[in-house]
Amino acid sequence: MYTIEMAYARMRELQDLANRSRAHQPAAAHRVDKTRAPRTAKKR
Repeated sequence: MYTIEMAYARMRELQDLANRSRAHQPAAAHRVDKTRAPRTAKKR
């Protein structure tokens, strides 16, 4: 049985991992965010 608690725990786990990896490379993560928005705008 897959409960909402299990899903929530998994989500928090992934969020913590993402935050940890972002903390290691703040400049790289910021650069990716900056380039992602214009690229999608150009496609539209």
